[in-house]
Parts: sequence; C-alpha cells; structure tokens
Amino acid sequence: MRQALAAVVTALAVVLAGTPANAAVHSAAGPAPGSAGLGDSYFPDYGNGGYDVSHYDVRLRYWPDTDRLAGTTTILARATQDLSRFEFDFALSVTSVRVNGAPASYAREGAHKLVVTPARPVTDGQPLTVVVQYADTPSAVKVNGATAWARAADGAVAVGEPEIAWWWFPSNDHPRDKATFDVSVLVPDGTQVVSNGVMPAPAHRELPGWSRWNWRSVKPMATYLAFLAIGHYEIRTDVSVSGQPVVTAYSQNLGEYADAAHAAVERTSEVVDWESGLFGPYPFEARGGVVAPPGTIGFALEDQTRPVYSSKFWQGGANVYVVVHENAHQWFGDSVSVADWRNIWLNEGFASYAEWLWSEAQGEGTAQELFDYSYAAHPADDPFWQVKPGDPGARDPFDRAVYTRGAMALHQLRLAVGDEVFLRILRGWTENHRYGNATIEQFEEFAQGVSGKNLGALFATWLFTPGRPTLGATVTRAPRVLPAAPRSWKAIEQAHEALRR
Repeated sequence: MRQALAAVVTALAVVLAGTPANAAVHSAAGPAPGSAGLGDSYFPDYGNGGYDVSHYDVRLRYWPDTDRLAGTTTILARATQDLSRFEFDFALSVTSVRVNGAPASYAREGAHKLVVTPARPVTDGQPLTVVVQYADTPSAVKVNGATAWARAADGAVAVGEPEIAWWWFPSNDHPRDKATFDVSVLVPDGTQVVSNGVMPAPAHRELPGWSRWNWRSVKPMATYLAFLAIGHYEIRTDVSVSGQPVVTAYSQNLGEYADAAHAAVERTSEVVDWESGLFGPYPFEARGGVVAPPGTIGFALEDQTRPVYSSKFWQGGANVYVVVHENAHQWFGDSVSVADWRNIWLNEGFASYAEWLWSEAQGEGTAQELFDYSYAAHPADDPFWQVKPGDPGARDPFDRAVYTRGAMALHQLRLAVGDEVFLRILRGWTENHRYGNATIEQFEEFAQGVSGKNLGALFATWLFTPGRPTLGATVTRAPRVLPAAPRSWKAIEQAHEALRR
C-alpha cells in the first residue's frame, strides 16, 4: 500500500524470536540489555524489548525553508525486565537523553538504533520517563539509502509503512507496542500542521511570527500510524452524525485536482458510518483525511483517525474506493493490528474486500462479479498466483496479490459460511481484538469457532498455497472466459495501483 523502506532484514543474535513486547527476560547475573528488536519474522530488528510504552509526548519546532527539525520527545513506559540499557528506533541526531530525571549515556548502533544506558539500573516493573532531545534535517537523513520524510515546497509530510517514526520521534517501532500520543509543533505563522486525533486547543501564537499546533490521540496507536503534515493546507472541520469531530485537510497546491479530492474525501463520514454497520462501532475519537501536496508521497496510508492520500488518486476524478479502503483499515490494521508483519493480509485483504462490499452496496458490481473477473483476469501461469497472501515475504509484503487474492480469500470464506455468519465473524473479530494485535492463525481459529466449520483447507488454499486454486462447483463457478468487467473494477484497480507505489 506504500513504499516500504528497503531495510536490511537480518536476524540479530540478541533478538528473541517471537518475544512479545511486554515479555520479561530475567537473568541470574542481574540486569541485562533490552533486546534490539522484537523478533518480527520480516523485520527482526524493528522494535525493542525490555519495556512497554504507554504514551509519547512529541514537542517539535520546524523551519519549512530549511527542513530543520528540533524536538523533545518524552516517553512514558514501564520496564518489563531488569535493564542495564534499552533501545529506541530513531535516526536523527540526538543532543541529550534523561531517564527518570537523571542524565543518561547514549550511543548510535546500526542504521536506526539509539542505545540508552541509564545512570542507575532499571528494575522490572519500574516506571520510566525518558526525555530525548534532538535536532536534524530529516530529508537528509538516510537509512539504507532512503528517507521516508517527504519534503514539500512549503513544508513536509511524515507518512510511511512499516517505518516513519525514525525521522521525527524516538520510539519502540513495532505495532505490538501501542501508545497514546500528544503531538505539538511550532511553525511559522501561516503554516498549518495536521496530525492524528483531536485538537485539544486551537492553534495559537507562541512567539513573534510563530504559532503552535497541538494534536492528541487518546486511543492506543501503533507508531507507524502517527503522522505529520506541515505546510499550507485548507482545513475543514465538521461533526459527524454520531457527534465525532471530522477534520479534512487539503494541500493548497492541488491545482486542478482539488475539486475531485474534495468530492471523494468529503464523503469520509458517510463511508465510516456505512463501514460501522458492517464491522461494528468505529473505534476512534475522530475521523477525516489529508490530501498531501503533489510530489511528496505516491501512496495512501491508513493513519489512525485521518488517512493521508497522495494527490495522484484524484487525477482521474473522485475515486471513493481509496477512501473506503483506508477507512476500513481503521478497524483492520489500526484497531486490530498485526502481531507480526507476516500477517499483513489481516490489514490489506480486509480493506480490499471492503471495496468489493462498497461496490455491491453502490450497485457497481457484486463481490461475486468482482471475484469472477479477478479470477479470470489472472491466468494460471500468472506470477500473481505464486505470491502467498498469508506469507508474501519480506522483500515485498505489499504485493498486489495480498490485496486482490486476499480479498478473494475473504469472498471464499463468505461463500463457505453464508452472509450472516460472515458478518458475525467480522464484527466479533474487531470487537475481541479491539486496540490489540492478532495473527492469521487466530483469525482462522475464530472464524471456525463462530461458523462451526472446519475452514483449514480454505485458508491453506487461498492464503498459503502458490498457484491458482481450482474452483469447485459447490463453492463458486469458474468462469471459462473473461466476463465483462464490473463498473467498479477500473476505479478499484486504479486505487490499488496507486496504493502500492
């Protein structure tokens, strides 16, 4: 769905494979270092062991003309083991670190690790208040030859998956360690700042020529879902039917694409209300969307409460399918997050199938018609069928098969259990794992429990077996020739092509 950084994926000896974020590691010899990574199967050195974060307070000052960023991030956490040292994922230059009020030693290790050694050892269960001060030019900071910080003529956009925090705040950068956020940014007058959640107070003048913007996220959020958009934006505010604040923001540099962007993104509340009827109550405190300046990002991302879109989505008109996709992620990806990046189908397959359901509801093609066309459009020798949506590989976790074949897998589940049970599975899943993390194996077990059916062969075939599955007559017909494309097909494909660039 976006450009994943070409990170070096090598398992470090200190990584405890499969260790959860809050697992304790005790040593008879006394305090030990927290692990440099959480053992993710695709990105083993992402995240860090030994502590669990509850809150980030990110306070920044940004100079748009030079791309200079200065910041102080305060991290509230709790140790999950006796610690001699611990680490954050961060790439910018650090000027000081304090742990529980005392100066701490710090050093850089590898491409994105900040190693902190507190003045006094930390004990298991001890609260931690870590203050990191830093200053740098994010667009000039490269990790493995790339930066995810996108500079614009009037500011910058910090949006990315699976990593973006490295370029603007130190963090435990893995979806298993969620936290709440306060983000405060001082910028020159006339510059706007948009981030997640709600504004606890209006932007205000703090220094001559400088104004401060504040955003607060009160629900647990994975670090990659925290974003910044700084520049000249048209910001619209409203209130949803349910009483939630709605904030949409549009770069003032969209030119001829502005009207199409408005026509699509301003339907966000309608889309969220419709999705709430399928997936259960909306899990967050606000909703909306941001359209970034041309030339910054080339994808869309489901940033929590407020997806961010590339302007390229609106070059062909008001494509609402990408709005449906990104807001479906508020349930599948943001509230229920992956426990391991291998499980990305739980995000992308479900958001893609939401597009099929929207098409069905709008009378632009049923999910069955979209399935039939997708199946026939990819002949048996198409490399598309060689990618396993349930384990696509670290080289490209966002292969298009994860989206389209992923949606096809869910359609097969729907056919196997029936519409009523299928919706019970979706709603129960989002309720049971709300604000947590999950795996594909847990979803399979849950679906079998709700339906009372053995679904192992279905999941094995559609998620984990290379090759085009054979369709049995009892499941769905296999079209012999390419049927007519559903009306929604072109818009869905255009959205998916842009999602992945």
